[in-house]
Amino acid sequence: MFHKTIILSLAIFALTGCNAQKKAKADTKKSIDMSQSAKKTHLPDQKGSLIYFNEGENKFLREYQMNVTFKGISEDNRCPEGVNCIMAGAAIAQIEVMGTSTRPTILSLASTDYPGRDYRQSANFNGYMITLQEVTPYPQQQEGAKALNGKYKIGITIKKAQ
Repeated sequence: MFHKTIILSLAIFALTGCNAQKKAKADTKKSIDMSQSAKKTHLPDQKGSLIYFNEGENKFLREYQMNVTFKGISEDNRCPEGVNCIMAGAAIAQIEVMGTSTRPTILSLASTDYPGRDYRQSANFNGYMITLQEVTPYPQQQEGAKALNGKYKIGITIKKAQ
């Protein structure tokens, strides 16, 4: 009887290890796909193209004569994948912008416009319209948005304001 218990325990342990490897492989594949798609659309020298930032990253954009820092996500209430929600929700990115002759300003840009909660996807700064186009990764059902702190990546566009 004792031998059967040990064999059963080892079998369960082996199956659990296989499942963990599958999850790790899937996560690696997702991150590779995301970085490849980011490389394909990242053309910082062209107006209107997506400019990507990792959380905490700072870039001086010579074409626009401004310094941009992605400070982080202050709120992420997007509906997790695999869950049916009443509202889609939004992620709010804190972006610090500073022109060559201006003081730093924090812009709170949302992943979607929602006037009822005063969420805006775009904001004007120094004659340019800055728009939040992408926020990745998307929250997962089991982990939620708290597990994503420090892992966020955004894509913005900057166009001359009209």
